[in-house]
Amino acid sequence: MELTDFLALVHPAIAVFFVFPLIGMVVNFAWQTRQRRLQSKNGGKSKIPPVVGGEHKKLGDWLTGSVVGVTLLGLAYAIGKNIIKNQVFSKAPFQVIFILLMFVATIVSLVLLYRATNKLWRGTFATLTGAGLIILGFQDGVFRRDSEWYWSHYYIGIAAAMLMIFSLAIVPEIYKDKSHRWRVIHTILNCVALLLFIGQGMTGTRDLLEIPLSWQEPYVYKCDFVNKTCPTPNPQLPK
Repeated sequence: MELTDFLALVHPAIAVFFVFPLIGMVVNFAWQTRQRRLQSKNGGKSKIPPVVGGEHKKLGDWLTGSVVGVTLLGLAYAIGKNIIKNQVFSKAPFQVIFILLMFVATIVSLVLLYRATNKLWRGTFATLTGAGLIILGFQDGVFRRDSEWYWSHYYIGIAAAMLMIFSLAIVPEIYKDKSHRWRVIHTILNCVALLLFIGQGMTGTRDLLEIPLSWQEPYVYKCDFVNKTCPTPNPQLPK
């Protein structure tokens, strides 16, 4: 395994040993928070400690940053590999500079989203963070599987990241809204996000099986992926 193959494993490795366990903890605390709220609403005394709500929010904040971060890592690998392989910096240096600035701008926007308290600024930084992910996602080198967008690791991942960004942006509104409308929206969207994360696990595993090692690429990419055939090597003639 060469260095480029090892770097390809950084994105899925972080997702497996950090992001997905974090998803499990967030879901667990979300369920406990809801159960405690329902028990208290019915007039009973809940045995679930009140700290579950705060822990859910704290881990939820971590989850948003982790999802956006692991998405940026995956995009950085694909875009960086294309830049090096096709020598884009010597052919279009301004394009490379633009891509680097977009990575920086997306990260800065996410950091400012965490710090923003005003509704307008939270909406602005959430929009900028999401826009940064989309712009980077449509750079050369990113495998999007456009013909099967509904089963694409890229599109499902971007959709999940967008929901996480939106969930982070509306957190203050959840606590202010006495009608619980934002809480219901938050719950529905995060249930959808959970389904998307399950899809990410399945499509990510599939893509790892399909991506060849660097030394295998010259032969594998000669295959016809539509008809599922590969060229037959010429038999060596006896000397």
